[in-house]
Amino acid sequence: MSSIVRPKSLTELVTEKLTEDIISGKLKLGSQISEVKIAKEFNVSRTPVREAINRLEMEGLVTVEPQRGTFVFCLEPDELAQLCDARTCLESAALISAIQNNPKDFSNSIRECTNKMTSARNEQNDTEYLILDSKFHQLFFDHSGNRFLNDAYQTISQKMSTVRNMLGRHPDHMSKSYKEHLEILTAIEEKNEEKALKILHLHIDRKEGEYWSAETKKSI
Repeated sequence: MSSIVRPKSLTELVTEKLTEDIISGKLKLGSQISEVKIAKEFNVSRTPVREAINRLEMEGLVTVEPQRGTFVFCLEPDELAQLCDARTCLESAALISAIQNNPKDFSNSIRECTNKMTSARNEQNDTEYLILDSKFHQLFFDHSGNRFLNDAYQTISQKMSTVRNMLGRHPDHMSKSYKEHLEILTAIEEKNEEKALKILHLHIDRKEGEYWSAETKKSI
């Protein structure tokens, strides 16, 4: 017997749309969110908007300040560095587990993703490239065989996607990022865990040079 697909509630739809607007940068980091304006834009009552905001607050994508309003999250420079540190720990563990768990399927999935990233680069489609960038790293967890690692990663993945869309469009950063994705793919296909980790750590922890300095002098 086939299961019945339950239609999404208004709250779920509003939550998804607000999440998409935050990650894409349509709603800027630190910007204020108006329940009235969102309800009017989405053509819904304020109730699903309020419920969606409650969900996003639990996920850390918005902050609600009494007497002031609701704001998209923002990060101080040291918090961005801490976020990268947390990401390094989780992705390193997932990468090793994925290589050891099912290297063939993992390698095939990563290669398919990088092929699409190459196409996006050739077409100068930065938005699609950044979406695939997020997918590339999620594949570590999809193939890790460890749902607890994935659960932990989901607590920061949306923030990382938001930051990636904001900072990752810098031409120099994107060029280095693409090169390192290809190098990670090669290391995975070689089952060279040490090499893969070394590249991954550089990929996430790049905290040197004019690019990083310029972006971390201010809150984002």
